Amino acid sequence: MTIYRLFDEPMFPDPSEADPDGLLAIGGDLSPKRLIAAYAGGIFPWYSENSPILWWSPDPRLVLEPGSLHVPASLKRVLNSGRYRFSLDTAFAQVIRSCARAPRPGQTGTWIVPEMIDAYEGLHALGLAHSAEVWNGERLAGGVYGVSMGSIFFGESMFFVEPDASKAALVLLARWLFTQGCTLIDCQQTTEHMLRFGAREISRLEFLRRVALGLESPALSGSWMLGPNSA
Repeated sequence: MTIYRLFDEPMFPDPSEADPDGLLAIGGDLSPKRLIAAYAGGIFPWYSENSPILWWSPDPRLVLEPGSLHVPASLKRVLNSGRYRFSLDTAFAQVIRSCARAPRPGQTGTWIVPEMIDAYEGLHALGLAHSAEVWNGERLAGGVYGVSMGSIFFGESMFFVEPDASKAALVLLARWLFTQGCTLIDCQQTTEHMLRFGAREISRLEFLRRVALGLESPALSGSWMLGPNSA
């Protein structure tokens, strides 16, 4: 299986040429133009420190349709308790850095390396990358960030420092996205955690079709400010 090396032009090979694990290409950069081209083509970067940039397009692809979100009863009780408050785009830098520091079972280090942080902060400044936060008082308890293009939200990572805080951030974000006409949340890789929320696997071909359709919709661009006192 051929793994393509990228050069200066922000172009990618056909995702169908990815290897069985989803690895498609190596190299290139994390410029806004390349990242936008990647997400539009169903591709995302994922690599570790001291590694070249690796670009992936898994098959199957895990997705969550906001209207099919499943919220476990225990989490509903947390959301109804008033413990957490919800905001959007009020702490993007803090969220992405917290995600980088978050321990992951079976992993050492982080794939959210400094150049990734710089790149996604650049997308945030352009109104394309967004964060959702949950607060306990003035403390950031958890959050999630990703990229929004058309009616698609491409989820990247989440973190928590208090119980259920990342789950609360995900649920509240998905509910808000549904009200804004979001048709699909990309979860990238299959995990039991996301399957419990109603995510399901679809083929790469179906995912690319859904992305192309979603990109025809108006983008939810700009700031998504709600303020940290929002419900």
